[in-house]
Amino acid sequence: MSHEIEMIDGQAQMAYAGETPWHGLGVEVPGDLAPIQMMDKAGLNWTVEKQSLITSEGASVEDKMALVRSTDNKVLDIVGKNWNPVQNETAFEFFNDFCATGGMSMHTAGSLKGGQVVWALAKVNDSFELFGGDKVDSYLLFSNPHKFGQAIDVRFTPIRVVCNNTLTLSLQAQAKAGAAIKLNHKAAFDPEYAKQLLGLADLKMGQYKEMAEFLGSKKFTKDGVIEYFDGLFPTLSKKERELADVVQLHELSDPGKRCHELLEEQPGANYAAGSFWSAFNAATYFIDHERGTNADNRLASAWYGQNKNLKLKALENALDYAEAA
Repeated sequence: MSHEIEMIDGQAQMAYAGETPWHGLGVEVPGDLAPIQMMDKAGLNWTVEKQSLITSEGASVEDKMALVRSTDNKVLDIVGKNWNPVQNETAFEFFNDFCATGGMSMHTAGSLKGGQVVWALAKVNDSFELFGGDKVDSYLLFSNPHKFGQAIDVRFTPIRVVCNNTLTLSLQAQAKAGAAIKLNHKAAFDPEYAKQLLGLADLKMGQYKEMAEFLGSKKFTKDGVIEYFDGLFPTLSKKERELADVVQLHELSDPGKRCHELLEEQPGANYAAGSFWSAFNAATYFIDHERGTNADNRLASAWYGQNKNLKLKALENALDYAEAA
């Protein structure tokens, strides 16, 4: 399987400051780097340009163009003639202004999917601690996609410190989980708008804390937690499951069984043990750290792919089960 994190000469195109990130990839850099400096260290100081598309018969394609990277002439995507990309330097200048406005520090930066997604992770000065030491830190995930029709966006990403479980949540107060703020790169940087987004991040962190407290207060039953894991990694269709008897532990799929094992084996298993907070984190730990073929594929999926959506489902289902407990 191809790498999701871009590798050039055997080196992941990623840089990080401070502790080694949960995915274990990238090059360590000093902690006082500005976003533009982080961009250079991560190997992202390249540009993209639109070039004409020529068919195998030598004819030009009227309404489509190739989006090509400067360093290796790699085609990143096929785009519309009137669509213009955001250069990495422009994107990181925006990230720089945003971080300066919010007093945030850059943590990680890199590229995924062969350069199609350039991203940066900044740590927000906000965290909470529950259940006698279970700490969750707040981050913002910035993305600059070199893909047709996609724009710079910002997403709220809480990370559980003890196990580095992640979740990507909306920065819109009334949006569905998983949505993101889309930013118009043609407009000048607006510090008031940045402060508004940071306020929404604070709001989301508060909401996430309330959800964590609620899940931690609700104990699961033996059958209930098995049913919870079966809902995330089913062996039967929804209709078949409705007609079947109560699912037993030995009937779980292999991922479901592994999640059940992680109730006791996951880092931080002692925090709110026996609760739906523990069950939710067992599922997210498996998804973030064990599901998939390797760490780089898991990272891309955790933030932008199927694993991101699966973790949102794990949260929603855990809240439903906790409500019924």
